[in-house]
Amino acid sequence: MRPCDPNSAFFGFMGIAASSIFSNLGAAYGTAKSGVGVCSVGVMRPDLIMKSILPVVMAGVLGIYGIIMSILIYGKMTPAQDYSTFSGYTHLASGLIVGLSSLAAGLAIGIVGDAGVRANAQQNRLFIGMILILVFSETLALYGENSGARLSAMDG
Repeated sequence: MRPCDPNSAFFGFMGIAASSIFSNLGAAYGTAKSGVGVCSVGVMRPDLIMKSILPVVMAGVLGIYGIIMSILIYGKMTPAQDYSTFSGYTHLASGLIVGLSSLAAGLAIGIVGDAGVRANAQQNRLFIGMILILVFSETLALYGENSGARLSAMDG
């Protein structure tokens, strides 16, 4: 069995890092931006605080997507395996797909969450519309997770 090419391992570990870093950046931004809206709603309408926490929870899930992909990639990087350059590149691409799609979803959730909970405090009928937009924003990260998992499963 030939040893692992160091460059391949570097790209694989960069995929792990990219997945975790960018997913958590998206989760942090979405949580912070939505949290500002929740605090604003707490001043205007304290009875709507629990309803308004939904965007914060949805943003927090984005970090979990990055952790899942990091674990999937790391599971393919055992030293006993023949880790090719192709595998390193696919794992880098997988990490970037998941990380950047979660970052984009976090940006969308943060902006929609902030504006949505403030609008909901003024008109209750906007709640369902806010939920729909949040769900569609979250699917960006879910599509990235699906694509990244399929790509990381390729053998090279």
